[in-house]
Order: sequence, then structure tokens, then C-alpha cells
Amino acid sequence: MGNNAANVSTGKPMVTGAVFTAPLGTALPTDATTALSSAFECLGHVSEDGLANANELDISEIKAWGGLTVYRSLNGLSDNFTLKLIESENVEVLKRVYGENNVTVDDQTGVTKITVKADDPEERVWVFEIALRGNKKKRIVIADGAVTSREEITYNDSDAIAYGITVSAYPNSDGATHDEYLAAQ
Repeated sequence: MGNNAANVSTGKPMVTGAVFTAPLGTALPTDATTALSSAFECLGHVSEDGLANANELDISEIKAWGGLTVYRSLNGLSDNFTLKLIESENVEVLKRVYGENNVTVDDQTGVTKITVKADDPEERVWVFEIALRGNKKKRIVIADGAVTSREEITYNDSDAIAYGITVSAYPNSDGATHDEYLAAQ
């Protein structure tokens, strides 16, 4: 089979949302098109940088006397997704960035309080939904992921307040860190 330009695409957010999260143990989607359950919350707009996935293998090289590489051994896999959430007044965004128990909203005054402290990362289900060329859809499903890094936040006149985060995917019982589904339409 030769080259096929129809297989080239860009990745845009779905108009219905691109970043969703749910409590750990929520039933996982198993295709690209079935609607997500009501347990999933949309985290709103992401910066124009989009979503990046660093899926890095840790490999050791074994060399023989004389310098030839005779074997490469897999030591591990690191699977991280980075993005910047720009709906800075979205309470669900704040809960994912700082932790569920560190964000409260006073029902009477409507005031949101964010307590910033060092808590263990909260593990959750994460789903990223991407629109491809030709109305095709891609869905990335992380069964167990946690925010393991927060970037510097900038407050100025010209840029959106953005919460840059890294979501680290943990392996399931089969060793898979995430699944990807592509739909034909």
C-alpha cells in the first residue's frame, strides 16, 4: 500500500469538549463515539498549545567488549500528558489542579476558596476527545492518571490565566498506561 494523504490529520478539540475526568473506578469508554457517562466532568477550554503526550521508553544498552551494542533492555515506560486549562474560574478545573478537598465554594456567598498545599496526587479517570480530519474522532482513555506537575501561573494584561498541568498515566493490570480509539466517522 502506498502513500495516502487522506491519512494525514490535525488534532482539534471536539466542540463538545476535549478534556473529561471522573472518579477512579468509573466505567471506561471502550470506543471513540459512545457518549461518556454523567460521571465525567468537562474541564473546558485548553490553550492553543493543545495536548501533548510524552510516551517515553527507558532503555539501557548493553555493550560488549569493543563497544558494540549487543542488547537493549526495557527498564520502564513514562506516559505523561501536558496541557494548559484556561477556564480559570471553572471550579472543576480548580479541583483537578489543587485537589478535590482543597477547593470549596460557600453556598451563601458564592466565594470560592482554594487551599494550596502538598497533598498526594488524586488518581482519576481521564479522557481526551479529539476531532480529526473528515469528521473522524479520536478518544484517549487513561484508566488511572494523576496531576503530577503544575506549571507556573502568569497573571498579566494579555494572556489567559492558565493552569498548566501534567497528567501521569499509571499502568493497569495488563501494563497498559492508556488506550486510544479511532472512529471512522
